[in-house]
Amino acid sequence: MKTTIRKIFLAFPMMLIAFLWVNSVSAISPTPQMLEQFKSLPKSEQQRLARQYGIDPALLSGIDTNQPTRLETPQLVTPRPTSDGFNTQPADSYKVEPEVIDFTDDDTDSLKRFGYELFAGAPTTFAPVSDAPVPAEYLVGPGDNIKVQLYGKENKNYDLVINRDGVIQFPELGPVNVNGLTFSQLRESLTERIKQQMIGIESNITMGELRSIRIFVAGDAYKPGSYTVSSLSSMTQALFVAGGINEIGSLRNIQLKRNGNLIGKLDLYDLLIHGDASGDKRLRSGDVVFIPPATKIVEIDGFVNRPAIYELQQGDNLADVIKMAGGAKPDAYLKTVSIERYNTQGLKAIKLIDLSSKQGLQFVVKAGDVIGIEGASLQYQNAITLVGAVIRPGQYQWQQGISVKDLIPQIKGQVKRSADLQYSLVVRENNSSGEIEIIQFSLNDAVNLSDATQNIVLHENDKIIIFNKNDDTQNRYELNKLVQNRIKKISQLSSNSLLGNDLFKAGFAQLEKAELDNKEQIAGVVVHKKSEQSKEQELVSSEVNKMLANLFFDKELIQLSHVLNRSELLFPIIVKLNQQGDAGDSVDVVAVNGPVRYPGVYPLANKGTIKDLVTAAGGLKEGAYTPRAELTRTFMGENGSNIKHHGLCLSSALAGEVDDNIELKGRDVLTVLTTPDWQENQSIEVRGEVKFPGVYNIRRGETLLSVLERAGGYTEYAYLPAAVFVREAVRKQEQIEIKKLADTLRRDIATRGVSKDGNVVNYSEAKLMLADLENIQAVGRLVVDLPALAMGVKQADIQLEDSDVLYVPSTKQTVAVMGEVQHAATHRYKEGLGYSEYISMSGGSRQRADEDRTYIIQANGSVLLPSSSFWFDDNQQLKPGDTIIVPLDTEYKDNLTLWSQVTQIIYNTAVAIATVSNL
Repeated sequence: MKTTIRKIFLAFPMMLIAFLWVNSVSAISPTPQMLEQFKSLPKSEQQRLARQYGIDPALLSGIDTNQPTRLETPQLVTPRPTSDGFNTQPADSYKVEPEVIDFTDDDTDSLKRFGYELFAGAPTTFAPVSDAPVPAEYLVGPGDNIKVQLYGKENKNYDLVINRDGVIQFPELGPVNVNGLTFSQLRESLTERIKQQMIGIESNITMGELRSIRIFVAGDAYKPGSYTVSSLSSMTQALFVAGGINEIGSLRNIQLKRNGNLIGKLDLYDLLIHGDASGDKRLRSGDVVFIPPATKIVEIDGFVNRPAIYELQQGDNLADVIKMAGGAKPDAYLKTVSIERYNTQGLKAIKLIDLSSKQGLQFVVKAGDVIGIEGASLQYQNAITLVGAVIRPGQYQWQQGISVKDLIPQIKGQVKRSADLQYSLVVRENNSSGEIEIIQFSLNDAVNLSDATQNIVLHENDKIIIFNKNDDTQNRYELNKLVQNRIKKISQLSSNSLLGNDLFKAGFAQLEKAELDNKEQIAGVVVHKKSEQSKEQELVSSEVNKMLANLFFDKELIQLSHVLNRSELLFPIIVKLNQQGDAGDSVDVVAVNGPVRYPGVYPLANKGTIKDLVTAAGGLKEGAYTPRAELTRTFMGENGSNIKHHGLCLSSALAGEVDDNIELKGRDVLTVLTTPDWQENQSIEVRGEVKFPGVYNIRRGETLLSVLERAGGYTEYAYLPAAVFVREAVRKQEQIEIKKLADTLRRDIATRGVSKDGNVVNYSEAKLMLADLENIQAVGRLVVDLPALAMGVKQADIQLEDSDVLYVPSTKQTVAVMGEVQHAATHRYKEGLGYSEYISMSGGSRQRADEDRTYIIQANGSVLLPSSSFWFDDNQQLKPGDTIIVPLDTEYKDNLTLWSQVTQIIYNTAVAIATVSNL
């Protein structure tokens, strides 16, 4: 027994290798002898051999009918190589990557052949799933396995194989001829025979493993040739085995030939478009699947659901092509569909077809036609557009006689609380060329007062703009998010953008600053300095420009138009008015400047007046001078333009008096003057030892002495020499000087590679020093002489400015010593002591102190340089509150450094003398 097992074990690997090789070529099942030899091995040896050769033991040991078998669909094709040599991956293998636009790819929008992506692969081997359900009409033949289960008086199982003669050998019944029978006929015939010849026994008949058949795939297949497939295979499965159809093959005329006769045709469009697989006939051994070339090809592009290249059959018309493309999109314009076709002269001709008519749908297309369907216009018909500070902006239906009050019946619930109820606009198209005129109205008067002159009757395609009263209170988060999302395909904006948080505002600012002439120089002479913009600024500016230009058609921007400021809402109108201005005619825009809420350029309303322009600018600001204003008007003549100025009474114009409320013309400029000696609310803060400290409002030109008198004068504890006076303008100037000093030091460090004593400058330490210098915050202290002012010296008085601060400290009794002393300290003031005595009281100067440059910061902030000589020492200049500063000697050298330099000098001198002596 052991010898037999050993022989089987030694012979099995060669048989197994042969079986695997044969199976990879023609998918032949293992023979019963091989299966019996494998079953005779011990279970452990079966598992070891299966692991060693990478096969499923169930495949070689037979299928257990009592255990369910997991079916797996084999991979029949691998991705086809593309023209550039790379494989095309199936759709489910793509990874989601950040969208990157590659402008160098010119074929991104090219049309593809419809249906060919179904076969986006190349064939490998074909290992059919043999456990698929067998249909009743299946025609059995040699090689098929019939499983028979007998039960009743006897229980037996038989695996019967149909031999080449179409006969199965049934042990109890003998040979049974099943040639030419379907599976249902075989089952009925065999069941009936068992009942007649085997009394008391019932049967259950099923199909086992199916035979393989050899077919041919010819014509324009991707991999034409002979293939061994399952006997259940159909025409479409044969196409998959061959890798599909090549670039010129037909998808609509796939032929099945048997014994030289045409059995049927398969139109894959029926399967792909309609899901109809009735033409997918089952194959028999020796069948030929033939793929002829496609003959009638057309392209359809544009506003269809599935633009592609389609193959047509005889008699297909334009309506059939539209159906193949999934139908036209809802926004397609079917009135004029263009068809490009080559004429008899070999030139392309354009033919326009009306697809909305029955005749157009029946138009017969020809091979090579290119069909283009354009989209409908973005403009609305019978619509009016409402944008700005309203609750529900958007498009509304226009009807004859509709007015502003019909569109906005009430203020509450229809208009934003921030809306400017005095200034609104209607933008109206005058003619078919799109020229516009502007009508100004008051929303409050139109809705609340029902003023007929303000309740304007609207026309078709009118645009109504409602502005905000205060532009600075709007939350523009969603607006900036919209801008960022739209430019994300071009460039990813960083979170630390130099443009700030308001992207839309930054982009609009760049639009306003854009200049017409970008010429930088002529013959080397600079005539214009082009403003430098970063790439990010250009992207934002370009996107904001596009958004505002299409304000009335951009649905997303319309919904956010309530946060747009006045200038942004007016931008597309101003641009349009500038474009429609003819040569010799003034552009219908006017300007206002001065103390108004929103100075700038505005569209000239129909019959607009001075009062309308001031209303458009948000009204007058505090401090506006109403008795007089100036209107500047440009006149065009033969000798050029001429400017004239016209004075008017602004208060009369705002009251509606005709003499001053002049009707405006294009390019008029209204200048609102400021009230003489007008100033905003200004104040000064007085702290410390005054009787009434606090904040005092000041008038223009008021002096410090006046405010001190209003504060009740000084208290008995006030120490006037130590007063501190701080001014914002001085602080800003000091900050500028500090920056200038840092820039000077930076240039000095860059130009001087070495220091005075020859040591290389440590760049990192110099950089830290510069950083510390730049971080110094200026104080803005201004030296004032309050003792002189208290004695009545007028020259000591100063004129006050807004936000000045005066601090009068209490009596000082100390003198501070700081800098290069042994122990910096504050000492009690003693009359008669000089600065040298106070330095001695702090332990004296250090070795690195520069005693010659000692200075004193007096209590009032001024700096004093004490004068001293061999004969006289000025020690009588100190006062309480003074500070003595002993600075550092920056040119100090310790003894070791000094002697090393001296030695170097002596050595160099000796070398020089020796050289001269040898001459």
